[in-house]
Amino acid sequence: QVQLVESGGGSVQAGGSLRLSCAASRYTYSRYCWGWFRQAPGKERDRVATIDVNGRTNYADSVKGRFTISQDNAKNTLYLQMNSLKPEDTGMYYCAADSLAPTYCSFGGCYCSPRQDSYWGQGTQVTVSS
Repeated sequence: QVQLVESGGGSVQAGGSLRLSCAASRYTYSRYCWGWFRQAPGKERDRVATIDVNGRTNYADSVKGRFTISQDNAKNTLYLQMNSLKPEDTGMYYCAADSLAPTYCSFGGCYCSPRQDSYWGQGTQVTVSS
């Protein structure tokens, strides 16, 4: 079992920055696909960014150039640096980890994506005001 705990959410004005963290209960990063997802009120949960076992990253088009996913293996922590935040970035942000994540390919490249029944955190709220 892997427990994930997100932190770093909050309320910011448009154009501001936040850094989200996801602490894992044990070392897993070298064998897992990791991802950040978000869910706005009344909407489905969407993929924001992922990083695979080889360290390759992939981002949703809506956050490219503004968000950066990274890992600190020594701290067993996953990060999401969010810059130039927009009101449409508002939502609950979740991190997830999956050792058997499938790979998807699109025009934007191929990426892994944790499954719904893999490890998920409880989420951290991000609110961006205009």
